[in-house]
Amino acid sequence: MSVIERTRPVQATAVREPRVTDEHGRRIRFWELALRYTLLLAVLAITVGPFLWQLATSLKGPTEDIYSSPPTFLPEHPTLHNYQRVADTIPVWDYAFNSLKVASANVVTNCVGSALAGYALARLRYRGRRVATLVFILAMLVPVEGIIIAQFTTMRELGLNNTLIGVVLPGCIGAMNVLLMRNAFLNLPYEIEEAAYVDGANVWQRFLRIALPSVKGTVAVVAIFAFMGAWDDFLWPLIVLSDPSKFTLTIGLNYLHGTFANDERLVAAGTVIAVAPLIALFACLQRYFFRGVGEGAVKG
Repeated sequence: MSVIERTRPVQATAVREPRVTDEHGRRIRFWELALRYTLLLAVLAITVGPFLWQLATSLKGPTEDIYSSPPTFLPEHPTLHNYQRVADTIPVWDYAFNSLKVASANVVTNCVGSALAGYALARLRYRGRRVATLVFILAMLVPVEGIIIAQFTTMRELGLNNTLIGVVLPGCIGAMNVLLMRNAFLNLPYEIEEAAYVDGANVWQRFLRIALPSVKGTVAVVAIFAFMGAWDDFLWPLIVLSDPSKFTLTIGLNYLHGTFANDERLVAAGTVIAVAPLIALFACLQRYFFRGVGEGAVKG
């Protein structure tokens, strides 16, 4: 056999096109791959596009036209003066601190309360456990607007009206968060707890040392949902609070819409200030947030 004939298979292998496969090993055609990336880019533009537009608007100076046609996305002369104007117009940092206190308290109460309730519904044996689970499911079907008057009356009778505690209390434990923790605890194998029970571990030790460390991903999900719900809430703080010094950020930013309705740069700067903590929280907890698929796995 000649040298050329012996090198032909090698040359054919060298020019072979690489294969793109999915998680099951199935080959993905080029048009399928292009369609997937096109859809992903479209979803990215719809979800992230408005925020990027608000960010760009907040950085534009007073001489730039934000309604030009065709629109200009990047500011010609970026400036942070709009953020300073927001702080000069309203006490935005005081409002943000009030929102931070409410959101932090909501995160702590939801994580602790939902974990305890979810563990009780999933791992403990007692009468009425299924009824209690059904009650939490039915609680999710009740709209907030249908019970908001009863909540306001309760806060007034307790003397918590116009207080941040009155803002936190109705949402301190969410029904959906309890069910999330219940499902996470149900995925844990019973053999581990049985072995701990044989070794003499009580309920609290099994909860704190075995069950809770195995569901960190779900706890992160509950923390993110609780923080977002408390930080973005507008209707309930607007009803409960009447003292401007206790307003949360969502209520305080409403003054920008009312007083400076034509100054979109100011409104955009206030929006970015409100969204920035949510992005920071998700960036810190995203590693645990995406662990929900493998929740309850046993590490050897």
